[in-house]
Amino acid sequence: MYDIAMIGHISKDIIEDPSGKQHILGGPVVYSSAAAVRSGASVLVVTKAAPRDHEQLAILRENGAEVKVHNSRETTSIHNRYDTPDHERRTVTLLSSASPFTLQEIPTEKARICHLAGLFVGEIPEALIKELATRAPVALDAQGVVRAAGESALVLRDWERKREYLPHVRYFKTDAAEAELLTGRADRDKAADSLLEMGAAEVMITHNTEVLLATRDGERYRAPLTPRNLSGRTGRGDTCFAAYLAWHLSHGRKEALEYAAALVSIKMETPGVFRGTPEDVFARMR
Repeated sequence: MYDIAMIGHISKDIIEDPSGKQHILGGPVVYSSAAAVRSGASVLVVTKAAPRDHEQLAILRENGAEVKVHNSRETTSIHNRYDTPDHERRTVTLLSSASPFTLQEIPTEKARICHLAGLFVGEIPEALIKELATRAPVALDAQGVVRAAGESALVLRDWERKREYLPHVRYFKTDAAEAELLTGRADRDKAADSLLEMGAAEVMITHNTEVLLATRDGERYRAPLTPRNLSGRTGRGDTCFAAYLAWHLSHGRKEALEYAAALVSIKMETPGVFRGTPEDVFARMR
């Protein structure tokens, strides 16, 4: 049995901000698997890519994840442009996309958590949520259900069937902008209340200052983000969510949230995935 089975596309990312442009292999499963494995979890990544790009999946295995890859005509590629120093808002352009996942492509091996780490609407069809929830508790990143392809960039659109599917989601993660879109509430605490009322059991909302966690049974915690710079901002939410899921497997929610906030603060200081140790995280927590 795996601790976490992660489903999602890899992405050949172009990251551009006022300091310049860089090309890296990204996608939620890249950042998420690194954070989870380095936090002690066993991870299976299920992804899709063009055969010519399979060799790039070596980074996932180097990070300690087991990988199952399905062929696709194209590999997903995304251009992220940050226009502000806090890297809180960005323009995301989908340059190419791998094909959507089918239920038959998702292994039936048992996992303690099924993490749906999608980049955009349709990558992991929402109809799979109910079926996968019968196998294991589902963790869902909101970007996979609200970020849709527009004419020139990926745009945020409300999730029309959120009240139907959120009751099947154990762990739901959004950033502040996605939470406001889904609930109409800019106040993050009120947005969390609304998402819990819609059916999610646990809600995580990331912001450039903190991470908020709220649960249906009344627990609510927040932990500050403390990065010394933002050169590794891309992958913030993916890293934070996966670190929380991994640490929460054997620790309480409050400690898991504080651990995740400290880990992602370290990751945000360097481009790429988190490459530290739990001891590094503990030092930041102190």
